Amino acid sequence: MNKKIAILRGINVGGKRKILMADLRAMLEKMNFSNVKTYIQSGNVIFDAAETNNLKLSASIAKAITEQFGFEVPVIVRTSEEWAKSVGQNPFYNKGADIGQLHLTFLSEEPKPEEKEKTESYNYEPDKFVIQGKDVFIYCDGKYHKSKLGNNFFEKKLKVNATTRNWKTVLKLLELCGE
Repeated sequence: MNKKIAILRGINVGGKRKILMADLRAMLEKMNFSNVKTYIQSGNVIFDAAETNNLKLSASIAKAITEQFGFEVPVIVRTSEEWAKSVGQNPFYNKGADIGQLHLTFLSEEPKPEEKEKTESYNYEPDKFVIQGKDVFIYCDGKYHKSKLGNNFFEKKLKVNATTRNWKTVLKLLELCGE
């Protein structure tokens, strides 16, 4: 079995697209995933799966959510090894930035080089971002919700699905993978 982390975009925000974590765990267990754990109410799930293809897993979980809950939710799946690699590559964290100012936007796939290059030309100082593979590392000088570097910006510019977690949540999910 392979340890996986699934992150769902836009559930339980402002009372919309509501999914109870107990219901999400039960759904994933019915899909034959094991050791299913959730973390906070925003759609963070750790589980073991025999399937090794993350894109297939993302699609099957998204389809099951649509069928069970009646609305579409973008889902991004990473292995625990990919997650740990992302944590190790954060250029802002490695330079000692306050974790309260750090965020990681997960992309559903690696953006095309021309989209990446065009997006990297945008400058929203004092906020900064670095795109590496399927990750966008974000440093926000102020509050993330006030930054222009949100999910919609990266989805529109990179033409891929995205969802963001604050650095504290990223680190906690990595910790939970090791338990």
